[in-house]
Formats: sequence, C-alpha cells, structure tokens
Amino acid sequence: MRDRLPERMTVVSSSPFLGSMRTHRLVFPSSRLLVFFSLALIAPAAHAQNWVNAKDRKTNQSSFRAIEEWPDPNEYRNAAGSPGPKYWQQQVDYAIKATLDTVRHAVTGSERVTYRNNSPDVLSYVWFQLDQNIDRPDSRAALVEQALPTRIPEQARRFLAPEAFDGGYKLTRVQVVDAKGVKRDARYIINGTVMKVHLAAPISTGQAAVIEIDWNNLIPEGGRNGRGAKELVKDGWLYELAQWFPRASVYDDVNGWATDQFLGQGEFYLNFGNYDVELTVPRNHIVNATGVLANAAQVLTATQQQRLAKAWTSETPVFIVAPDEVMRPETRPAGTGALTWHFRAENVRDFAWVSSKTYVWDAMGFRYRPADKPIELHSLYPRDAMPLWDSVSTKAIAQTMKTYGRMSFEYPYPKAVNVHGPVFGMEYPMIAFCGARPTPDGKVTPGLARALISVTIHEVGHNWFPMIVASDERKWTWMDEGINSFLQYYAERDWDPNYPSQRGPARNIVGYMKQDAQVPLMTESNDIQTQFGNNGYSKPAAGLVMLREQILGDSLFDEAFREYSRKWMFKHPQPADFFRSIEDGAGEQLNHFWRGWFYTTYANDQAIGSVETQAGDSLLGPARAGETYYRIKIENKGGLVLPLQIELTFDDGTTELVKLPADVWRRNELQFTYGFFTKKVVTQVVLDPKEVLADVDRSNNTWVKRNTVSD
Repeated sequence: MRDRLPERMTVVSSSPFLGSMRTHRLVFPSSRLLVFFSLALIAPAAHAQNWVNAKDRKTNQSSFRAIEEWPDPNEYRNAAGSPGPKYWQQQVDYAIKATLDTVRHAVTGSERVTYRNNSPDVLSYVWFQLDQNIDRPDSRAALVEQALPTRIPEQARRFLAPEAFDGGYKLTRVQVVDAKGVKRDARYIINGTVMKVHLAAPISTGQAAVIEIDWNNLIPEGGRNGRGAKELVKDGWLYELAQWFPRASVYDDVNGWATDQFLGQGEFYLNFGNYDVELTVPRNHIVNATGVLANAAQVLTATQQQRLAKAWTSETPVFIVAPDEVMRPETRPAGTGALTWHFRAENVRDFAWVSSKTYVWDAMGFRYRPADKPIELHSLYPRDAMPLWDSVSTKAIAQTMKTYGRMSFEYPYPKAVNVHGPVFGMEYPMIAFCGARPTPDGKVTPGLARALISVTIHEVGHNWFPMIVASDERKWTWMDEGINSFLQYYAERDWDPNYPSQRGPARNIVGYMKQDAQVPLMTESNDIQTQFGNNGYSKPAAGLVMLREQILGDSLFDEAFREYSRKWMFKHPQPADFFRSIEDGAGEQLNHFWRGWFYTTYANDQAIGSVETQAGDSLLGPARAGETYYRIKIENKGGLVLPLQIELTFDDGTTELVKLPADVWRRNELQFTYGFFTKKVVTQVVLDPKEVLADVDRSNNTWVKRNTVSD
C-alpha cells in the first residue's frame, strides 16, 4: 500500500497529508485548473457556511474561529505562548529538620521558609498548603466522598483507612521573623487544607519574608492522601513521605494566590526554590530523597561509597545494598543511636523522601554524551519486590532519560530515584514511588513487568512535566498527566516497538469518546466526576499523538513541542501558553483541534455518504477519455473536525491512501466531497483504515462496489 496525493499541483512537502514527499503534477492545461478545483474539492453546499451546532447563521460558529477563552496577550505572557518581558514568579527556599518516629509512625519537623516576592504587588500575608489535613476525619474531602461499595477487594482495604486515624498537621509553632531577626508569634488562620499567615510587615517587590513553622503528623497507611504512606512488608516497615511539610502556595499573574482545596484528585501547584533538609531516622534505615546527599561519609559505609563510585561508570545496575545484606549491621556505620541524613536540592518545586531498614539498593550512571557528568539512577525496594525490581526498575529510569531528553530537553537534575512501596505511582522532584511487585508466591508475569516499566517511565517522566515545566496540576490535569502520558507512549515504543501501550493509540480512547458522561479536557481537576484516568491521561495523550503523527507531522510538532518545553523550564505555563506555543512553533492555526478535542466533547464520526461516478470525457472532453471521475461524499456526524484519510482499493488489487488536512472542512463542517480521476475501477473506499483518528462508529467508514454501473 502507498500513500497517494490527489493530482492538483506541484507539491513537495513533509506534511503527513502528503505521503512520502512525492512530487505530483497536473497533466492538463492550467486554464482548466479552476474547473478541476470547483468540481473536485468544493461541495455544492459550501457557500452556505453550514457550521456545526450553529445556533444561528448571524454569528460565527465555525470550529476554526478564534478561541474566546484564551486570555489576551500581555507583558507577562505573550501571543507566541512565551514568557513575556516582565514575566515573574516567586521563589521560596526551605531549611527543614525532621525526625522519623517508627514507634508512633510519625514525623516531627521544623522549617524555616524564606519567601521572596518577585511580583509587582505588595504582599501582607502568605498562604500555605496543608495537604496532610485531607486525612483529618472532618476534612472537606471526607465530606464529598460517597458511601463505600458493598464489597471491597482485599488489596484495596488498607488504602481506605477504615479505622479511626488522627490525621492532619498538628502545628506547635508559627512565627514570623522581622528584619532584625526577632521572632514573633504569627497571626494565622486555617481553612481546610490551606493556611493564611500574616507577615510582620508587608513585603514589596524584591523583598523577602521569613516564616518558621513547627509541626508533627501521623503517617497514614493509605488514606485519602493516597500518596505519602507507610507499609509493613516481610522485613519490616517502609515509609514514603510526601506532602509531609507545610508548603507555601503559588502567587502568580493569572490567579493571584492558589488556594484551591486539596481534595485528592487535583494535585499540586508549587513554587521553585532551594532546599536544605536534615532527616533523622533509626540507624538501621536507608534513606533517599530529592536532592544530593551532602554527608555520605557519615551515613554510608566505605564499601557503599566505593560501590556508588563504581555504579556511576557502569551501564548496568550495581548493588549498593545487596539482597543478602538487608538489615545486616555491617551495612550501617558503626555506632549507636539515630543517624541524620542531609540532602540539598536546588531549583526544585517540592521535596519527598523514603526511609526503611528493608531496602535493597541498586544504582547506575547515565550520560547523554560520554564526556558528561553521570546522572545518578537509583532504585530502592524490599526483597518482596524481587526478582522484578532488580531486573527492570533502573533500566526503565534510563529509558525515560533517553526518550524524554530527545523529545523535550535533557534531564537537568543530578539524580533520579525509583522506590517501591505502598503508593502505586506518584512523582516528586528526583524521586518516584511505584507499587508493582511480584505475586505473593514470587512469580513475575509479563503484565507485572509491563506495569513496572510503564509506571516507572510515567512517574520518573513527571520530572519533566510538571516538576520542571511546572503547570497548575490542581486545575489542569491534562497539562501534566496528559502530556506525560503522551511522552510515556513514545518511551514505551523505544523500549519495545511492539509494546502494548494503554495510552497513546487513538483506537484506545474510542470507548471513552462514545460516552455521554465525559467532560471537556478543559475541566478543572476537582470537577471531573467520572473516568478521571481517561479524561486526564488517555484522551489528551491520544490527542497529542494524533496532532503529532496525523495533523502536523513529526518534524513540525517535535520542533514546536521542544520549544514549548524549553522556554517554560522552571516556570509556570498556563493552557493558552501551550496552545499558542505549538501554533507558533509549527506555523499552523489549530483552533479547530483545541476547540474540538480540549474544549468540547465532540466525537470523530466520519462517514461515507455516497460514492458517485461519471465518465471523464463528459466533464473535460477527450483529455480525460478512458478515465472515470469519482465523487466521494463524506459526512461529519460527530462534530469533531479532523483530517481525512481515505483508502482506495482498485480492481487490480492495489491500494492508495489519500490524506487530506482538516482545512477541507472549512467551508462546510458537515460534509465534504472529494473528487478524482482514475483509469482504474474503485472497488472499496475506507475512511481511517489504520484507526489513527479515533472514529467512534466504524460501521459507516466503508463503501464496497456493487455490480452496477453507478453506486
């Protein structure tokens, strides 16, 4: 089968609509060109401006019209989707000391927050996120939950926390530090999962405020948080600490203070800053975290330090703590009492960590180029997770580095960590939580292996989106989960060209596209009522794959996407910034696609209405004698405006694929008639033959010739 371009004009292009860059020329006089276009490409009803879902004919209801919801360009965010000349964002630095209590399963901490005001506004208070408060019995998240189902799977019970749990932060000190270093009790108020702290004095542009907070909280075993948790495995307890300290909310040029409640579904919107964190844990624990370990000589043995040095030059994982060494005294520095692990991280938007005596630990280095300083890749997991984790995890991190680095930007941080535990999949700067493990009897099925590969790629991939390209997850799930799932699809294909990806292929989203219960992708995260995964992950991923492979083509899309990714590194893009960036970088107006795929729930249902034939010489005389002119009437029944792919099968058994851009719908969004001359007999016509355009009704995609003169 070969791609076919209709004979219209001389064209050489890499567009996906034009097949394999073949050159096509008209073979009849130019004086007849207009006639050809009129007959072949313009439907009789085109002049009626038959717009989809038009309420009237006096207003522009075209899918191609400008999108009214986009904010006007300004000096902070320009019309090209780039940060403007006066773009600003706040910086928040943290110095934290915390202690893990493995008897009470609690964390006690003290933080010093330096809040730098880079905005043009004077600020008299700072809002904080208290995400742990979601686990309070009286939390707003608890109130919006519905009753439990009549039956709950055994593996899910521990995450529902049916027992009474005294969750949430216990604040023991909130103070502001004035310009002279004097500490004063702050006036503050808590509203659910956010806290307003009044400053000692207002801060204007370029000034900073210092706030100190002491707190403690119990670590849940599952719970509504669903992210940081503890788990008892065969060798003991392991702890994953996330959203574990009060974090300053974002203040930006779009919404002011980000004070949306944490209800569990919409995730996080956070400031960039530097972290200096000291974590005191039992001596027999192994710890890893966001950032670089600053005191390796104090918390690691000489053997472990030597193994790490070897790992950075190895292309295969090296055990730092081998399976047979877990919990042996010689794996810890000599002495008694707790150890304090010290980590520093620069220009990150969050900090997470893990701690357990149960960890096997392997590591290796990754380089984009031989002369580069190696990026540290770590995997930590209990022996229960073997033999799966030791054979897959660190290699999957490396694959993520390769694919995401090629398609967006090279990983800028010094390390990446994957940790096994109770949280099936969650991401933080430089560290990810993944839950896939062998069956209880130690078996590893292909499905389990793929689960670990996919979840590792996805969660480590979140370092790019939204840890570095830091969108507002609390509002726009698709900007992090959808874009990340899109890149995950290509990383899975790089891992194995035949990888059975769940998200990315258009055919996989068809079932969801048929449902009446779906909501537009441009629905805020907490308002997505059903099928959150399909809405936030699968549909945007499938749409971006279509945009890349079927609408723009790889080269145009890839360049535009890399430009978007790089110019918003360590910044806060909004949806319109993404849309405008892709249009500007690709040189295409895509209002029809953004409107149809992101702002509405229109479906793609392209149908063959009829196929008509006419003798060529009856149209153009002897010049077309012996040829037949075909008119294929195509109807748009779903409202979504997408390109056309028409597969023609001829009586000699050959096939041709005609690709037409979405622009063919501009004059009539309800129907389009495609025409062409041929000396062959067309025996079959199929729309979207490879199922790359998410057509929801394939029963109307095929026409087959009957034994009549005209069909």
